[in-house]
Amino acid sequence: MSKIIAALSMTLDGFCDHTAGIANDETHEHFNELLRNADTIVFGRKTYQLMEDHWPKIAKNPTGNRSIDEFAVLIDNINKIVFSNTLSDVSWKNTTLKHEIVKEVFLTLKQKVNKDIIIGSPSMIVAFTNLGIIDEYQLNIQPIILGKGLPLFKNIEKRIDLKLVRIKTFDCGVVNLCYETINS
Repeated sequence: MSKIIAALSMTLDGFCDHTAGIANDETHEHFNELLRNADTIVFGRKTYQLMEDHWPKIAKNPTGNRSIDEFAVLIDNINKIVFSNTLSDVSWKNTTLKHEIVKEVFLTLKQKVNKDIIIGSPSMIVAFTNLGIIDEYQLNIQPIILGKGLPLFKNIEKRIDLKLVRIKTFDCGVVNLCYETINS
């Protein structure tokens, strides 16, 4: 059975800022592996627009860096779901626009597909956490303290107990912490 995986980079003090993190071959390869094993990635509007503005261009005109170019192709080709109340249409290929998260739809999708479902933006990680349907959290902790910004786990409604299942360290100082949710 597939899993619903929250996957994101964050600073040591818990903030999400795509401009502050280390994105090198090692970290791109980590996310490439996640995407190779995934059927779908879920975004909120802001993350979707950041990704859609950047990665399709690289997929069409590669940089020459293998891990970055592979990430661009993988994210360009994967099924994408974007949740937004303000967008009326989406133009990135393989993208479906939705306006409401329905828990049962994702539980059914999880049963139907043979690959994982990645939740790849802060707002969606919070929403799916509050629905209680995230199976695994893969957090790349950046060796950076920002002191301010968008906290990843803002507005979590209840305590979530986790079990550490894997730690992966990167030469650049990033640490990937992989936690499974504990079903109570």
